[in-house]
Formats: sequence, C-alpha cells, structure tokens
Amino acid sequence: MTWSTADIPDLTGRRALVTGATSGLGYETALELLRHGAEVLIAARNPAKAAHAAENLKQASGHEPTVVELDLADLTSVEKAADQVTKTYDKLDLLVNNAGVMATPYRQTADGFELQLGTNHLGHFALTGRLLPLLLKAPAPRVVTVSSFMHKTVRGLKATDLRRPEQGYSKWIAYGKSKLANVLFMLELDRRARAAGSNLLSAGAHPGYAATHLQAAGPELAGRALQARVWGNFTKLVAQSAAAGAWPSLYAATDPSVRPGGYYGPGFFEYRGAPTAVLPTRTAQDPALAERLWVWSVEATGVDPALTVPR
Repeated sequence: MTWSTADIPDLTGRRALVTGATSGLGYETALELLRHGAEVLIAARNPAKAAHAAENLKQASGHEPTVVELDLADLTSVEKAADQVTKTYDKLDLLVNNAGVMATPYRQTADGFELQLGTNHLGHFALTGRLLPLLLKAPAPRVVTVSSFMHKTVRGLKATDLRRPEQGYSKWIAYGKSKLANVLFMLELDRRARAAGSNLLSAGAHPGYAATHLQAAGPELAGRALQARVWGNFTKLVAQSAAAGAWPSLYAATDPSVRPGGYYGPGFFEYRGAPTAVLPTRTAQDPALAERLWVWSVEATGVDPALTVPR
C-alpha cells in the first residue's frame, strides 16, 4: 500500500479528541488532523506540557487545539474530563486512544490497578465508555485504539493481572498484556457496535518502531537516567520518526477504506513504512477472552459502555 498524510481527506466539520498529544505519536496525530481541517481536543495529564504542545500545534498548523486535562491513571480524572467534553460539545466524531506508558517499574494507578494495564487499557476503556453517547451523535463516529506489536509477546490475560502484585512483576510482560488488552477491547467494541446496529467504527493501529519519548519513560520513572539516555539514543538511531509512526493511527482515523474492526500497522514487516492492514495474534482475536476482559473492565471502572443507537 502506498499512503501518506497527503491522502488524508478534508476533515472540516469533524471534531476529534486525541489522548497523549503533548509529544510523540499523539502530537503528530493531532497535528495532521488540525492541518486537514478537524477541530482537535488534546487530552493530557500535565497542564504545562499541554499548553506548550497546544502553542506548538497552533504555530505548525495554523489552527489552535483545545486542551482537556486528563489523567488516565485516575478514574476520577477520566470522569471529569468526559463530563467536561460532554457538557461543552454536541458531538464527537473521532476518539484516538493513543496515550500510554511502557515498561515502567511496578506502580499502581490512583485506583489501585497495575499502572500499565490501568493506564493503557482501563483508563481508555472508561473514557471511551463515558464519551460513547457523544460519539453516537456524530454521523460517522470512529474510535481508534493504539496498540503495539508487543501484544504478540504474551499469550493470555487474567482478571488478576489488573492488580498484579509487586512480587514476580515483569514490566515487559505487563506492557505486552496492556497492549493485548487494547486489541481485545478494540475488537469487542466493534462486535458490540455491529450487534447494536450502530454505525460506530472501531479500529486499531500500531506504530511499528517509532522514535518517541515512550522508550525512555520507564527508565526515567525508575530513576535510571543513564538507561533512559541509552534507550533514547538507540531509538533515534534505528527507529522511524514519530511522524511516520503516527501514519497507521491517522490512516485508521481518516481513510474511507478502513473496515470495522480493522487493525493497521507499518507495511515493512510491521516495523516501518506506509500503513497497511495487519493481523493481531489469535489470542487477541479470541471473542471469549475479549468478552471476559469487557466484564472485568466494567467491574474495575464502574463504567458500562452503552451502545444504544440514538433515535
């Protein structure tokens, strides 16, 4: 497939919310959406970083995004952010679940969940569920959930993983499980949308290996400055740019040919290059596991996403 951001259609009149848009993939996704006419809300945890990113996005695109304060590791913050958006806007055309943490030392979210599953999956599950009524008011709503080829490194998921104890903790296994949860959620949302007769399109994407701050964030959180620098320098040497890494997300978010439940990544061995349709693992495509994860997520977050089609 040959595709670039020049192929993004005119997005005038469409409103998008992108999580984790202060840097990396989220920033590049927000930038291209703005350049192509969309109204963009950038959701971020750090107000100072968000304000700085918003100014840079305005300078680069000629259009000013709106900042929404959101900490995905705090379900109360998720609720407040969703309430703010719902009270302010009449519809939401696009939600890009992009933000995440990677390979962190054992930490817990504000609600006591393992940090990576709690942030990467549960936070986005709750946000999507709370924004669904607004999405369903749009004529052709989409939810794009960003995963990783690291979802291929794990073979299953259990309810107990949501509160993984510190003893025996593997930061990379926990990250892989959070990315597996992203794909399972994306596909289950698609199944439920179609069963409800909704025109909501749920799709997924992964960036391949892209140069972002994510690789260094885990070592930084652990206080390993040297390791963080090594990771950062290695990534700059071998990875594609964050702009190129955002292409699969942008393709999933905007291209007319995207199919419900589609999953997209770089074409060159899923490592780099133009986006194309790729296959999640058999585990990620297991509808029984996806349904169990949905039930666990409802119990954990207190949010039960309703897919009733507005009349």
